[in-house]
Parts: sequence; structure tokens; C-alpha cells
Amino acid sequence: MSDGKRAASAPWIRTRLRTAPGAAVALAVLVLVTAFLAGAFPRAVDAYETKGLRHDIRLADAGRSAVEVSRPQPGLELPREQREAGVRTPELRRIGGALGKALPDPLRADMSSVAFGVRTLKPVLATEPWLPRPDTVPPQLSYTAQTGLKEHARLVKGAWPTTPDAVTAGSRAVRGAVTEETAAALNMKVGSTLRLPTAVGGPLTVTVTGIVAPRDPGGSYWSADPLVRTPSLIPDPASPFPQNYWTGTVLLAEDAGPALLATATEPSLFWRFPPDASALTGPDGARLTAVVNSLESGPGLLKVRAIAGDTAEVLTGLGHIVQANARMRDAISPVIAVAALGIGSVAAVVLVMTGALIAARRKAELALMRSRGGSLRGIGGRLLAETAVTVVPASALGLLLAVLAVGEGRWWPAALAATGVGLLVCVALPLRTTLQHIRPTLHGAREDMVSARPSRRRTVAELTLLVLAVGAVTALRRRGTSGGDTDLLVSGAPVLLALIAALVLVRLYPLPLRLAARPVARLRGAIGFLSLARAGRSSAGGALPLLALLLALATAAFGGSVIAGIGDARDDAALTTVGADARVSGKSERATLPDELVRTVRGLDGVRNAAPLRVEFGVTMPETAAGGGGAGSGPDDSGTDTGADSGGGGDAAGARATTMVGVDPASYTRLARTTGLPDFPSGLLKATGASAPLPEGAKSGPERVLPVIASPAVAARLGKEQHAVDTLSGNFKVQVVGTVERVASLASTNFLIVNSASLEQRVPTTLLLTGAPDPGKLRAAADGNGEEFVVQLRSEERARYVNTPMQAGAERIYLAAVAAGAGYALLAVLLSLLQTAPERKTLLARLRTMGLTTGQGRRLLAFEATPQALLAAGGGLLTGWATIVLLSPGIDLVPLALAGVAGSDTSPVTLRADLWSLALPAAGVVALAAAVAGVQAWWASRRGSITELRAGDSR
Repeated sequence: MSDGKRAASAPWIRTRLRTAPGAAVALAVLVLVTAFLAGAFPRAVDAYETKGLRHDIRLADAGRSAVEVSRPQPGLELPREQREAGVRTPELRRIGGALGKALPDPLRADMSSVAFGVRTLKPVLATEPWLPRPDTVPPQLSYTAQTGLKEHARLVKGAWPTTPDAVTAGSRAVRGAVTEETAAALNMKVGSTLRLPTAVGGPLTVTVTGIVAPRDPGGSYWSADPLVRTPSLIPDPASPFPQNYWTGTVLLAEDAGPALLATATEPSLFWRFPPDASALTGPDGARLTAVVNSLESGPGLLKVRAIAGDTAEVLTGLGHIVQANARMRDAISPVIAVAALGIGSVAAVVLVMTGALIAARRKAELALMRSRGGSLRGIGGRLLAETAVTVVPASALGLLLAVLAVGEGRWWPAALAATGVGLLVCVALPLRTTLQHIRPTLHGAREDMVSARPSRRRTVAELTLLVLAVGAVTALRRRGTSGGDTDLLVSGAPVLLALIAALVLVRLYPLPLRLAARPVARLRGAIGFLSLARAGRSSAGGALPLLALLLALATAAFGGSVIAGIGDARDDAALTTVGADARVSGKSERATLPDELVRTVRGLDGVRNAAPLRVEFGVTMPETAAGGGGAGSGPDDSGTDTGADSGGGGDAAGARATTMVGVDPASYTRLARTTGLPDFPSGLLKATGASAPLPEGAKSGPERVLPVIASPAVAARLGKEQHAVDTLSGNFKVQVVGTVERVASLASTNFLIVNSASLEQRVPTTLLLTGAPDPGKLRAAADGNGEEFVVQLRSEERARYVNTPMQAGAERIYLAAVAAGAGYALLAVLLSLLQTAPERKTLLARLRTMGLTTGQGRRLLAFEATPQALLAAGGGLLTGWATIVLLSPGIDLVPLALAGVAGSDTSPVTLRADLWSLALPAAGVVALAAAVAGVQAWWASRRGSITELRAGDSR
């Protein structure tokens, strides 16, 4: 019997596909695109998390990321031969190989950069007279005999250090090499000798036989201990005076380790394993953290000691790097989940709408089969087989394209997502179609919204959804997304809001249209009345199409607002750092700009305005004014409190430091207006009367009173009284005459702004430029003045904030969410109009037999589609705006916008409603509805009325 059924099913499926190939192809394309998006999303998330983890490990300092195993020298109680054998290269290589194999998954070492050997932990005072002695302090040198020197360096002068004879603890001469930087800084050359004191006998002599240059200066071999590559001038901590001395490292021959056993330099054995991040994936982060913890103080450390010795220990900063990456990932994931749930819900609704359209087109056919004895199981089985033949290959192809498009990522989440898409279509279409035929339907029954009456079950369901939406929004506003946990209820708050809005609008939608139809009915002509009456009763404005539109528009608006918020935060951070489109200042805090440089820069092409500033940090506030508290400021001030009240006496007791900015009021006002800073009341800083400019060479006295514009914090401390201040620009009194929230080029919230013309010293320290000057010419002008000046560009500062694969990948996902949301919104409009297209064509055919002209028919369809399109567009716009306003307090975009950039402002970045993200998709819905209605009217006018009316009496 089963063979007979299969034989009967095959012709049916083949016949159906041949009968309606267009519908089958359209369904396959929709499933293909949706399965592709569903499969690509988890792989894209995995890809940017993987690239982010690898990026953080590779860019971290080699001294932090490398896993280093070290142990002290062999014990003095051991025989001399055994101690020497324990530090020779063969034994070190054997232990290093065993340690590399013992590293647990997913930690793997980059074996090409592994280094091991013997090094001195206690620097040796080098007394050779030819060594440099800044501040009369001799240098202190370290020595290391590590493997791989020839593989990681190239010989510049001399010869490679070797050991012609076997080196023992009694050897008193070995060979070594230094890098070019060490040789240049410490006056070393080929043939130089250094002496190390030993415990017994004469000193150990080290002869420099070669000068080498690193092949990869940034690699782990040279960067794990920077002194191996580059010497450093450091202050002497034991000296009561500021004295500096040189410190560096000499590279001994590979087998010279036994000679260090006789010295008092505390020799130590080490094995350094830089991590190989090429095989790591994003999900490996948690396992990697656990592995590092185990190696540092757990079962992994016991295995290491079983190989390297009982005194071995593991040192690494890799765990901190992985944990920082995990914090970034956990902060981004909840925000991404909002976009994922939104687009997933839109896609599901559109797929169900597609099934509804197919069911509507085949309703008469299936009703006939049901009336002739067809069972629901048999009809459903045929529909399932018919759908699966199209949907399953399309889902598989979508998954394949997703895997090919996104190369890195786990395959099973993508497979589950694509399978879910295919399963939804295969189940939803037969189920929705067969449920309509449980009971026989009467021919000619009304199918518009006049017959729809909300049931009690629907009312209870809507109230339940309302409670869930309110709870989700409340939870998101209270907790936010910065906690690192991805709560599906919270992330689905925009979806629930759109669902409630759709249900409310569906209930309210017919009322205004029916009210508007009453006065229109009194007008001449039937077009207006017919269009409003049909728009109020059409099933095309039902809950499902409207829900799809609202979900798509709300998701597109949310995603667009996220992108806009990220861009605004980066623009604002770049403006805060630079102060304008470009900035020229000295490298030191007190460096001033020559007049020639200011004139040259003003005359460059592209410079619209140049505002000179004299910035003076660390201006001491009077004791009476500083008592209220304040915040210190400096070149990198972030506006936080850096001072502390002094408990003792003194003239500076309780004083705080602030920043004084001298400006030219006219140019600074233009700068503030151009860059979007708060309005600057330049008229309050007129240099008249007591604040008039001083004659050339005149000194400022304490009797002069200068009006100042202060930050709110400083103004609250100073009040309206006059206060004397001592500055490098002169001594005078200040009186607050106004306040502004921000000042260009400073992140500090504690500042005073004065007219630079009233100062004794007026030479600017900073020049802020607006416009688009050529960066090369601007830097050439700054370099041509013989001093070191810094040129900062707002565009270059802005580009720093897109620096991690995780941030860039999350931003790309939101861009895709915006595009997908807009596309599904337009598709929902198209499906909604196609569902009622046969009915409208039949209506036009009947009305043409009553004298309706072609132009009137086009207007009728356009007027009928307009209210539904406006409802969807307006509802989507309002829903998107309400979603952003309600959820913005709980969304912090700092991890997406500014995280990972040193010196960036980490104050919260909240969502804001972006006008273009709200308006463009909504306008597209209205335009598409009008276009589809026009095409339908044009197509209907090409066919005769008799042809349409012969298509079936049921219409």
C-alpha cells in the first residue's frame, strides 16, 4: 500500500509544480534568502568573536601573552656535574619539548618563537670605564643564554657567539653578542669585554664577538623581555637625588649557561611559549581562561612541575587578556540579541504571510477536494510533500551559501537556524491551509474585516502580551544591557512592543476610515467612498501583515539608531580630543607657537577659521574657593578629582588645580558655532576698562580684575566674588560672568576661559582649525619651524575608534539588520497587496461594466491602498520611535563605539532616534504600496472585463 501511495503522490507533486512554477520558485527564493540570513548570523557572530580574540592576543604585549615556565638554578646540594647537565641545551630542549606537548587544549604554542635557556635575575654592576655613566652612575647589565639567536637575528658585525670548548661552572671566559641598539647606547663594539664576579676564583669574562639585529623586533623572542632588544635609561631608586643609569642585556652563547652557575646573579632556567592564536575560536575563550588558571595554580601546574621540577612556576598575563575580551563580548552580545530577535521575528512573520497567500490562492481547490471526501490528513500530507520538495533544497542551498560567505564559525548553529526556517515553512503552510477546511465553508461568505469580531481568547492573549512587553521594558530600563547576560525577554522587548502596537492598530484602524467615509459619501462620485469603504473592510490590513511591517520598521529604526549612536559617540569623542577639525600644539605642556607658524597655518588652503588658545594647566585655585572641592586637570585630564584636601597648614592648604584657557572671543565663537559646541557668550569677555590689554612689556598687577567664563563646577566654587590667582600668564583677579558646559580641546569639567588679550603673556599654546586643510602641508608647516609640534586631525582621531574586529563585526551585523528589516518590510507590503490582488482585479472588471473608466480604476486602487500603507508607515515610525525612547536608558553603546581605545571617553552612550532610519523605511512602504497599486490597475486595464469575469463565478 505504501508503494501505491508513493506512486500516487509523485504525479501529484510533479503536476502541481508544473502548474504553478512561478509560485514554487518565489517560495524557494524567499526560503533561500531567509535560510541564508539565518545561517549567516551565528557564523558572523562566531567570526567576529574569533577574530576579536585572536586580535587581542596578537596585539598584546609579548611579555603578557606568553606562557613562561621558570625555576631557580639546580640546588647547591647536587653534584657539580649534575647541576651543569641540568642547564645545558639538550636537557633544556627535552624539558621544553615535553612542556609544549603537555599544554592542554585549546592553548597551543607558536613553536617557531619558543625560547628557553638560562638568565640572570639579579643585574650586575658593570664597572668598565668605557661604559656610559649618566649622572656618574654605572650601568647594570643582565645576561641570558637562550636558544634560537641565529634564527631570530641577523649578524651585522663580527661573528656569532659560540662555545669552542665545553663550558662548565669553572669556566672563566665565554662569548656573547648585543643588539645594534644596545651597542649604540652602551658604546659596545666587537671585542669589548665585560667582567662578572664569581663566588670562587677570578671573574667571568664575557667577550662581545658580534652585533646583531632582530629579524622581527616585535616578536615574542625580542619583546617578551624588552631589555634583550633595547637598553633603557631608568632612575636609581636607591639614590636620594634624581639620578639615572643604563640597564640592558647581553646575549651569551647558547651553551654558556653552566658558566653562570658560579656567579652571584641568581641564575634561573626558563621556557617561554608564545601562544599560537591562529587555531583559537571565539567559543574557546572560556576554556582558555580555565586552562590558564589551571596552569597558574591548579592541576596544570602539577603537570608542569612533574616535567620541569618541583620548584617550577608558571607566569602569564594571557588570562587577563582573555578575560578583557570576554567582558567586551558579554557587553556586545545583549545589544546584538535585540537585532537578532527582531529580524528573526520579521522573517518568521513574512514566511507565515507567504503561507497565507498560498493558502488563499488554493482555497477553492482544497475546498473542492474536501467536499469530495478528501481527509485533512491526506490533504495535509500532499501539501507537506509538495512544500518540502521546494523548501528543503532551498534551505540546504541557503545554508551552503552562508557557510561559503562566512568562512569562520561553528557549523551546527547555522545548520539549526537554516533547518528551523525550512521546518517553519514546511509545517506552517500545510497546517494553516488544512485548518481552514476543518469545517466546510459556505460559498460567497464575506472574508473582510466586517465579519471579524475580537473573541475573549484574543483579548486574553493581547493582555498577556501587553504584560510581557511592559515587564521586558521595565527590566531593560532598570538593568540595562551592560551586565553581560543575554536575556531573551529583555532583548525581545522591541518585538513585543511592535506586536502590541499591531494588535491595537488593527482594532482601531477601521474606525477612522468608516467615520471618514460618511462625509465622503455625500460628495459627487463614488471613487472616494468606495476606496475608503473597501480600505476599512479589506483583510489586507489584518494583524499579520501589519505585525510584519511594524516589526520590520521598528527593527530597522532600532538598528539605524544604534549605528547613528555609534557614529555620534565617535564624532563627539574625536571632537573632545582634538577640539576642532585640526589642532596644532607643542609636545610639551608649556610650549608656545611662533607667530610665523600661526600665520603660515592660517594661510593654508582649506582652513576656514583659526582660533588661537593659550592653555595653562594646574592653575591653583584660591583656598577659599577651593574648599568646596573640585577636580584637577592636566594635559590628559578627564574631569575627575585628582586633588585631595590637605590636612596640614600652608598657603596651599585645600587648594585645587584647574585649567585656564585664554581665547580670542571672535575666532573662538566661530569655532564653537562650527563644531557644535555650546553657544559662547563672547560679549562677556570684552577687553575694556580694568581688563584692557596691557602695553608691551607691562606687568599685570593684582588690582586687575578679568571677567571669566567658567565651567558650572568652578563657577559654583568661585561664586560672584573676585578671587586672586597666580598664573604663568600674569597675576590678577578673576570674576565669573558666565558659564559654559564645555570648552574646545579639553575633556575637563573644571576650567576658566579668559580673553587672551587681557593677559600679560598672550602667546598661544594651541591653534584650533576648522575646514579641510591638507594633512601633509599642515604637518610640513609645523615641522618647518625647527621645533617639535604635534598635529592632530579629527578625521584620524575618529578612525581610531574602529580598531577591533569585534566592534567592526557587530557594527556590520547592525547594518545588515537595517537592510534586512527594510527588505522584509517591503516584502510584507507586497505580499499583503498580492493576497487581495484577484479580488481587486475582479472588482475593477465589474465596475468597468458599469462605466468605470481606466483612470478612475487606477485612482480607486491607489486610494484603497493608501490608508493601509499610511497606517503601516505611521505605525512603524511611531513604534520604532517609542521603542528607542523606552529602551534607550537601558542600552549603553560604549562597548560598540569607544571600547578598546586608550584615552577614549567611557561615559555612557545612549540610543537616540535617528530620523533617516525612521523615515526612509516608512517612506519606502508608502512608495511601494502606491507602485504596486498602479501596476495592478495598469495590468487590469489591459485585460477585458469578460476575461476577468470568466475566471470563476466565485469571484
